[in-house]
Amino acid sequence: MGWGDLGAFGEPSKETPNLDQMASEGMLFLDFYTANPLCSPSRAALLTGRLPVRNGFYTTNAHARNAYTPQDIVGGIPDSELLLPELLKKAGYVNKIIGKWHLGHRPQFHPLKHGFDEWFGSPNCHFGPFDNRALPNIPVYRDWEMIGRYYEDFKIDLKTGESNLTQIYLQEALDFISKQQASRQPFFLYWAIDATHAPVYASERFLGTSQRGLYGDAVREIDDSIGKILNHLQKLGISENTFVFFTSDNGAALISAPKQGFLCGKQTTFEGGMREPAIAWWPGHIPAGGVSHQLGNVMDLFSTGLSLAGLQPPSDRQIDGIDLLPAILQGKLIDRPIFYYRGNEMMAVRVGLYKAHYWTWSNSWEEYSKGIDFCPGQNVSGVTTHTQEEHTTLPLLFHLGRDPGEKYPLSFASDEYQGAMERISLIVQQHRATMVPGEPQLNVCDRAVMNWSPPGCEKLGKCLTPPKSDPKKCFWPH
Repeated sequence: MGWGDLGAFGEPSKETPNLDQMASEGMLFLDFYTANPLCSPSRAALLTGRLPVRNGFYTTNAHARNAYTPQDIVGGIPDSELLLPELLKKAGYVNKIIGKWHLGHRPQFHPLKHGFDEWFGSPNCHFGPFDNRALPNIPVYRDWEMIGRYYEDFKIDLKTGESNLTQIYLQEALDFISKQQASRQPFFLYWAIDATHAPVYASERFLGTSQRGLYGDAVREIDDSIGKILNHLQKLGISENTFVFFTSDNGAALISAPKQGFLCGKQTTFEGGMREPAIAWWPGHIPAGGVSHQLGNVMDLFSTGLSLAGLQPPSDRQIDGIDLLPAILQGKLIDRPIFYYRGNEMMAVRVGLYKAHYWTWSNSWEEYSKGIDFCPGQNVSGVTTHTQEEHTTLPLLFHLGRDPGEKYPLSFASDEYQGAMERISLIVQQHRATMVPGEPQLNVCDRAVMNWSPPGCEKLGKCLTPPKSDPKKCFWPH
């Protein structure tokens, strides 16, 4: 989803009343970011509190390339990484993931091997339908075993966009919350629904109800579902003991979403690719109607979640996320930079209201000529480049307060540029000096590791025969 998809963030059609109410009852973060402009690395960052370049969710096959976990990826979340649910177990939490996992689909990367107690959802996006010969349809899991496949057992109508998946995910969430409340068990629920990911879908009740087309229908259904989850917490009498945070894994994919407010979208390190809507809600603790200008990041949910549970982050590794509770509960502003990575390269950094681009690249000419455009109608000369442009000697600098659209770089000769870059350069030097990249997990692909015969396929008669193993370097064009 994009920063401007919610009424609380200025979307003019005002089609998200529940999320807008969540914002009015809690705190809205105007300057909140993901750790990567693509889904898999950003989710790995959220659950580890670490930049993807540290936790291994990146590629070195080519410079500054976005990479994720398609069916044929060999890698996934390493055992050496400590995920939020693994650590919350120490405080007695029961942990469930509903929806898309996206941190690797081979058995060793299963979410129940990385701290989650329950899972209902899928290891990959809902791409398809496939023919189950060249490509298998994506499995849907309940805990350790698949219970069916997308398009076969969990329908998505590509012509109409109709699917009941969000309603199924909603019911799973309500049932899990009820079960934990009845047993007075502390819980962590990671509700990772994917209706706004292409191909976009919504259930029949929401189809055709938005002024923004099918994408808007999907957003409306997500909004309605979140309203039902918050109402359920209040009905059960546990809302004042439950911290809820809403955000997204990357900016909107402009192939499926209407035009967004910031520059470009998913896949890019411009604001449209990485600045996210974000709302914190905790009745009785977070003052209603709060607005924070704290620079936040999805990685902060790791440190904040541990803090809420009375736990300390692990001290044997670099943690990039910070505890947001002082900002949320006391209105404090914590001085910290935001680093914008694309694959193995730090593309940009934000310090205060200034953003410096050390590399610019929107998309290759080759992909652009095929009709793939991550910045439709938003060409900024010398900024939204179709080749990778290096600015490490003289970074492009924007003041996001005056120029949130990143259209007008500051003059290199100005006193403002010199003063801002003096501070930013020191922060970047320190960051680079202490950066120890993890082993890249997204380099090798092999059709033999696809979802041919997931656990549980035997019971369903849905096992498929894998091809002979033939590992190759993955190709990442973006």
